[in-house]
Amino acid sequence: MPYGLYISAEGAQVQQRRLETIANNLANVETAGFKRDVAMFQARFAEAIQQGSDYPHSRTQNDIGGGVKIIDVATDFSSSSLRETGIPTDFAVNGDGFFKVRGPDGGVYLTRAGNFTLDARGRLITQSGDLPVLSESGSEIVIDDARPWEVFPGGRIVQDGSATAIGLVRPQSLGDLVKTGANLFRPLAPTSPVPADARDIRQGYLEQSGVNPTREMMAMIETSRAFEANMRLIQHQDAMISGLVNRVLSVTA
Repeated sequence: MPYGLYISAEGAQVQQRRLETIANNLANVETAGFKRDVAMFQARFAEAIQQGSDYPHSRTQNDIGGGVKIIDVATDFSSSSLRETGIPTDFAVNGDGFFKVRGPDGGVYLTRAGNFTLDARGRLITQSGDLPVLSESGSEIVIDDARPWEVFPGGRIVQDGSATAIGLVRPQSLGDLVKTGANLFRPLAPTSPVPADARDIRQGYLEQSGVNPTREMMAMIETSRAFEANMRLIQHQDAMISGLVNRVLSVTA
């Protein structure tokens, strides 16, 4: 493949991946507790340098570079504003920490989406996946909705004189969290409980999505134009090669 076509194709592929990331962000603009993704890319070395047959700054033709490449899709964990809902089973973390839920595989997953509900057994569960929310001790939280219950500061659910603290933990590093879908994160390393004096869980509130639709739309326009520019370059180079081949064939005929 001619080198120009190769670089243009790489550029188009990167912009397509970025478009997919932005589209997913926009699809979750109303999803409680959603954290936006950011596609990160960097300049790519020429193929010879990638394969180890040359080195950077060798002052050969390989110094022209190899376009760009996606190096990671990172999650933006910036805090979002809280919205009052007045629904008793809605909870929002104001500050540091993640709710603990029991995943479909039995493992512990984390989420910032506190739009919970009660199932027929009185378990506090997530809206998506019907996964049980866990207490500080790791047990399922059960509430008898037929009897009075209230939530005290710090996320302690009190009913019939018994108190159950909603599980709130934080990872050693936000880089330890991997998105698994359904607004859940899987921790790659052990987590630690949020200290009692730092726990701030608001009942009747939800953390809003971390997606700014205006910013994402501007990024989508920018990315679409970059993708179209790379596609035009591919078409121009293809036409140039076709013209060259036709001239060579006409001379040799």
